[in-house]
Amino acid sequence: MSDKVKTIGVLTSGGDAPGMNAAVRAVVRSAIYHGMNVIGIKKGYNGLINGDMEQMSLRSVSEIIHKGGTVLYTARCEEFRYDEGIEKGKQSCLDNGIDGIVVIGGDGSFRGARDLSLKGIPCVGIPGTIDNDISSTEYTVGYDTAMNTAIDMIDKLRDTSQSHDRCSVVEVMGRHAGHIALNAGIACGATAILVEEVPYSMEEVAQRINNTMKTGKHHFIVVVSEGVGHVDEIAKEIEELTGVESRATVLGHVQRGGSPTVRDRVVASEMGCYAVGLLEKGIGNRVVAMQNGRITDFDILEALNMKKEFDHNLYKMAMEISI
Repeated sequence: MSDKVKTIGVLTSGGDAPGMNAAVRAVVRSAIYHGMNVIGIKKGYNGLINGDMEQMSLRSVSEIIHKGGTVLYTARCEEFRYDEGIEKGKQSCLDNGIDGIVVIGGDGSFRGARDLSLKGIPCVGIPGTIDNDISSTEYTVGYDTAMNTAIDMIDKLRDTSQSHDRCSVVEVMGRHAGHIALNAGIACGATAILVEEVPYSMEEVAQRINNTMKTGKHHFIVVVSEGVGHVDEIAKEIEELTGVESRATVLGHVQRGGSPTVRDRVVASEMGCYAVGLLEKGIGNRVVAMQNGRITDFDILEALNMKKEFDHNLYKMAMEISI
């Protein structure tokens, strides 16, 4: 173990995601296995600035791998966007003997980790967000669980849509990224999938529904990514253009909750152990990522400047088979 890193902190920041607890567990257990102390920092960077921390042990993380949310709690910290807040965070690390921090969260959390790393406190980020919108990684902790939650609820909506010959217009989360919408749309057999990454017109959506009705189908699912627009208005316009009774449903933050899937538990565990391995060597200012199914890492600034591509081929396939 490097002489420089004897105690590491771990925090969760930004929006919660299923699997964050599995990542925390892996960080704590791996660090202790390698002879390091671990301090749990509560409520993200707020807890770092305010000294809201606790010593973690092997038993601190027992029975949490299956739980949604985060036992360390999370928050967004406005103060940490400014140099004064970063300095407070650095001083808190020095006061509490923290030699490095594992930050579990999204791009905003990683910017804080970069700034703290530049102040001399090595930080390693783990991508935890249901949106899968972090450019440097093909997978983020929480993504699989959120998609499965969305599908479970959409399948239930399908039952009532079929009973009434309705069109269910369903908004899923994803902020400005359409990855959840695309995959959930394919998995539920949606007639149309509306995402910011692909231009669309309501006339085209209506035409798809009208064409499908000619083949004998009279109930429909339209999946909409949350950044696209108001689903109530979309549902109203579909009904006006097709004559099919249409109802809007916003699935909302329920997609952030629930027990994480096997994939999220395993990936979170892999990334947590990998992050500890970096800090053990005194390496900071890195983001843990998955590329081609393997865990790797990038410089934080490099990671933040990467561009994530939307899978247009997968979208094209979805439109081909949803007729």
